[in-house]
Parts: sequence; structure tokens; C-alpha cells
Amino acid sequence: MMRALYTAGSGMKAQQFNVDVISNNLANVNTTGYKKERAEFKDLLYQTMDRAYVLNGGGKPVNLQVGHGTVVSSTIRNFENGTPEQTGSTLDFAIDGEGFFTIMGPQGTVKYTRDGSFKLSITEDGMKKLTTSDGYAVLDNSGGEILFDPEVKTSELSVSPRGEMSYKNAEGVSVPMDQTIGMVTFPNKYALEAVGNNLYSSNSATGEPLQVSEDENAKSIMKQGFLESSNVQVVDEMVKLIVAQRAYEVSSKAIQSSDDMLQIANNLRR
Repeated sequence: MMRALYTAGSGMKAQQFNVDVISNNLANVNTTGYKKERAEFKDLLYQTMDRAYVLNGGGKPVNLQVGHGTVVSSTIRNFENGTPEQTGSTLDFAIDGEGFFTIMGPQGTVKYTRDGSFKLSITEDGMKKLTTSDGYAVLDNSGGEILFDPEVKTSELSVSPRGEMSYKNAEGVSVPMDQTIGMVTFPNKYALEAVGNNLYSSNSATGEPLQVSEDENAKSIMKQGFLESSNVQVVDEMVKLIVAQRAYEVSSKAIQSSDDMLQIANNLRR
């Protein structure tokens, strides 16, 4: 009976983590470019009391085993595209596909994001720099900062689906800027680590980033004047939340039942 206490306890702990993940999804339902997560579980060690065997044409065809509960094995992020919402701003961008914008993050480390709500920052020499809402520089496909001369009107800025930038001068002529907004993909994007502020960091499991602009077969394109909404579906998350709550409740009932059974055994009299 003591085994049931630990087993049910592991179930309660796992479902608590599940609720934490679901709550984070619901909290970010309006976060630009947010990708929902789900918790994955695996069963724990099994105790084998009797093994299946065959002996002289007979024997036992099945095992006698009992498990020791469950544990959270990983969290998987769903990178399905969110709905693009039109904003009309020339500095808002949404990615249709699997790409990520490249950002110069804290301590000079390159980060990646799906949040294309970019802003302008003024440098010390009077140049305008493309940044995120937190002031981190947006990088081009060569890893450099994207700068605008003072005479460039960002309201006349035009960005192609591949990220090539141009603007219209005073005569209305389109002038290429010879800069392309950096957009990369990863061999294993599911290994990207979320670090907050809508940013991701890469690691050895993601593989090296691949520039979309250099791949003619890349499926990612950039949409100017749009922002990608979160891919969280509130109804789906609420259903998962109810299921997790009920599973947590059932595990607690199992603990109560085991405790009652132990109490009965302890109160036995001759």
C-alpha cells in the first residue's frame, strides 16, 4: 500500500507541472509570435514480481509487474504559425514559414525571435538603427546592425518577402539599401531554448542557423505591415487544464484511499 502513496504522489507532481505549462500558454495568449508548449510524460521504473516464461509447452504467458508512477520527460514547443494580423506599420514584420529573425541580445550574444514588432533607435552619430522593443539590434544576413541614413524616411521603407530593404527618395524612385533583414532556420528548431523577452537561444542540439536569403528553396517569407499572433487556442488549453485538474484530483484520492487502508491495517486487533 505504501507504493500507492509514492505512485500517486508522482502523478500529482507531474500534473502540477502540466498545469504550470498550460498556465504559461494562457498567460501568453496575446504575446506576439508566442509558440505554445506541451508537457510530455514517461512512466517510471517497474517492479517485476513474476516474469512470463515457456516451459515444456506450458508456462506463464504474461508478466506480473507494477509501476512506480510518472515523471515529466520534456516540454515540446509547437512552432505552428500564428495568424498574421495586419498593423499597417512599415516596421512590423511577420514570418510565414519556419524562419526566425536574428537579434543581437544581451552580452553581445546572437538570439532569435518570431516577434517582428521592430522600432527605431538613434545612435550616437545620428544614425537610425532597427531594434526590438527592448532596444536589441536587429541583424542583417551578414550579422551586422541595420542602420538608416538620416535622410531615409522609414514611412517609405519597403521590404521584400526575402528581406531585401529599399526606400523611396524625394523623387519617388525606389533606392536599394543593400541590406537584408536576417532570417534563419534551424535543422532542429525544437531544441531552441526560450530565454524570455520573446527570444530564443541556439545550442548544439539545434544545429547551425541557415540563412533563408541564401536558400532559393526556403519556405519562409517576410510580410511587412503584419505581426504574427500567438498560436495558443484558449479553448484547447482550457480543456487540457480541466483534464489536468481532474487527474490531479484522482491522484489525491488515491493517496487518501491508501492512507485510509493503512489506518485500517494499523487498527487491526486480535
